Amino acid sequence: MQTLRSHNCSELNMNHINQNVTLMGWVHSKRDLGGLIFIDVRDHFGITQVVIHPDSPFFSEASSVRQESVIQVKGNVVKREGAINSKISTGEIEVIASHFMIESPSEILPFPVAHNPKQESEDTRLTYRFLDLRTEKMHRNILFRCNVIRYIREKMNSLGFNEFSTPILTSSSPEGARDFLVPSRLHPGHFYALPQAPQQFKQLLMCSGFDKYFQIAPCFRDEDPRADRAPGEFYQLDVEMSFATQDDVFNIIEELMIGLFENKQFSNRKILPLSHYDTKYIQNNLRKFPCIPWHDAMDKYGIDKPDLRYSLEMQNVEETLEHTQFAIFKSVIEKKGIIRAIVIPNAASQSRKFFDEADAYAKEIGLGGLPWLAVKDGEWKGSIAKQLSESEKKALGNQLKFENSDAVVFIVGNEKLKTQTAGGKIRNYFADKLNLKDPNVWAFAWIVDFPMYEFNEDDQKIDFSHNPFSMPQGGMESLKNKNPLDILAHQYDLVCNGIELSSGAIRNHRRDVMKKAFEIAGYSESDVENKFGALWNAFAFGAPPHGGIAPGIDRMVMLLLNEPNIREVIAFPLNQKAMDLLMKAPSMVSGNQLKEIHIQTKTL
Repeated sequence: MQTLRSHNCSELNMNHINQNVTLMGWVHSKRDLGGLIFIDVRDHFGITQVVIHPDSPFFSEASSVRQESVIQVKGNVVKREGAINSKISTGEIEVIASHFMIESPSEILPFPVAHNPKQESEDTRLTYRFLDLRTEKMHRNILFRCNVIRYIREKMNSLGFNEFSTPILTSSSPEGARDFLVPSRLHPGHFYALPQAPQQFKQLLMCSGFDKYFQIAPCFRDEDPRADRAPGEFYQLDVEMSFATQDDVFNIIEELMIGLFENKQFSNRKILPLSHYDTKYIQNNLRKFPCIPWHDAMDKYGIDKPDLRYSLEMQNVEETLEHTQFAIFKSVIEKKGIIRAIVIPNAASQSRKFFDEADAYAKEIGLGGLPWLAVKDGEWKGSIAKQLSESEKKALGNQLKFENSDAVVFIVGNEKLKTQTAGGKIRNYFADKLNLKDPNVWAFAWIVDFPMYEFNEDDQKIDFSHNPFSMPQGGMESLKNKNPLDILAHQYDLVCNGIELSSGAIRNHRRDVMKKAFEIAGYSESDVENKFGALWNAFAFGAPPHGGIAPGIDRMVMLLLNEPNIREVIAFPLNQKAMDLLMKAPSMVSGNQLKEIHIQTKTL
């Protein structure tokens, strides 16, 4: 039983009339109306209006109290004499104060917590994050996040998964992002690393005979900040399953995502049905989400996390234009470059300025420009209408199936990947300009069949392109007989509305495959044994086929709340410069602290 308060600030209603109550909370707002003082008292749960009469012995104290001071009020519950406030649960009643005490006074606020019409600078908000978290929006966001995590945890338990905790101090990994290193006091010159992910630990749990693992896992990566990525640390739903195929993993995650994203507690949007997508990406209705090969995603959407709420697919028109005499197209075709076309529905009536602005944007992102055609009332127009023959325009119309009033833009370049990526940006540009992104739907998709390897131009060598612990498609036979750049991996991403929510893979579980896969990327057997000794040893004693995935908690909450910045859904984030302005981290440490851990600093 609580002794400091009898009720919270959302509990009181008409059923409490004439009861004496004790409330505690923050001064949300204060109004002096003709001698009466009205104070809205706020706590975690809600707001209650308190009335202070002028003959009260504490009237002067109440009249001078600042907003955000913590107060205790005792009094009698009565029906409101003024207008009922239907926006709050206590809006029919008020408390006539018989006791008033300032428990903790507030200084002048750096920004208003209640009724703040403007957004403060992010640095100010993060410096006073404890105040920022009192605002209605941020308080709601963080509680929303708590409820999402609670739902996920309960769902995973119901699906037969067991929750594990894995170490925070571990060894440095040579793959992925930069590690955060922690010097060892007991072992001079040696370092721990904070885990970029519990990757090896969860695989070792599978090798230890546990069948299904999950964890709401903290991950640490020394990366540059982005709007959808928190610098330093983030949380993910880490999942691993033994004796599992790719479809087994997909089944679990689809059930989780459908339950989460169509839950009325979290969202009023609907997931787009499979009928929305090309039938070639539907796996005989085994999947709830389409499965799009990585190569197709890059060729059609110019990105491996496409927003599928709208079409605007890139189409290959090189064959249709193979005999063109238009100099720009002809040169690209001769140099084995690429030409992709995007049909913009009903855009023929757009002004010349509309296409000129798009052309300027194309140049900003590295294209030579943005050639375009349109058909309106049976007449061709556009920047290259006179450069293409009538037969070429007719052939393009037949291939692209664009109709009267449509326009088509061309993505042209000699470097395939660079041009595809630019095409993806053009696609997104027109979707934003024409408001094609439906705000009422979730468009999920699996991106599958990632390349196992890529060529590192800087180092002139073969590198892993995704996850080095993945099983190559075709296993050892592929590693021995295929060009490494043609080998696909059992790797997959889950994307939603253009946001990558998760990466995962069916893991390699055999030592011989591990040795050969790393050998192709330039690692000797001793390198693998030294750097990944735990897995190397575990694979020698009977490892089950296993696979998993790790959806980002922060990104899912950001999507569900429709927040543009991931820092809006994290209680205590770092800022864009990877600094904690509240706790003043990173910070200098004393010479004695450095001496204890055998570290000397050097000013460059």
